[in-house]
Amino acid sequence: MKRFIIYGLIAALATALAAPAMAQTQGDDKYVGIGFIVGEPTGLDAKFFLNNEHALEFGLAWSLSGQNELHIQGDYLWHRYGLIDLKNGDEMPLYFGVGARFMAREDDPGDNHNDDDIVGIRFPVGLAYMFTNYPFDIFMEIVPILDVIPESDFDLEGAIGARFWF
Repeated sequence: MKRFIIYGLIAALATALAAPAMAQTQGDDKYVGIGFIVGEPTGLDAKFFLNNEHALEFGLAWSLSGQNELHIQGDYLWHRYGLIDLKNGDEMPLYFGVGARFMAREDDPGDNHNDDDIVGIRFPVGLAYMFTNYPFDIFMEIVPILDVIPESDFDLEGAIGARFWF
């Protein structure tokens, strides 16, 4: 449990330090979003637009699968606008990207094979609904993951979420 707290604090500190620097490079537009994700995993989400099409997204979450797992993840995302035409001025971009996941598992004294930390490569694909008149968005995504440490394995995660934009 102590390891979970340390990893969580490191991830939160890194995100908090990066947010003001990224926000300053964007001028007056709202390019920093903070919110939550619900699914597998469930937790906090932060997204930083670098420009209109490129963004960095980070998550600090935990697994709902019954195991004590802390997920720290980060993705580089590309957004494609105009695929879905909304008549009200709101936008619904498709996004896809590549990133990494670190999953810390709590040691289980009864199981010698299920307490290894996991590192994987993420391939998120999602759809976001971005409100034009409100500093809020909602999204859903599916994420195939290729775990590479401690062994090769395939995983699939999915989530819905929402963010408030600053």
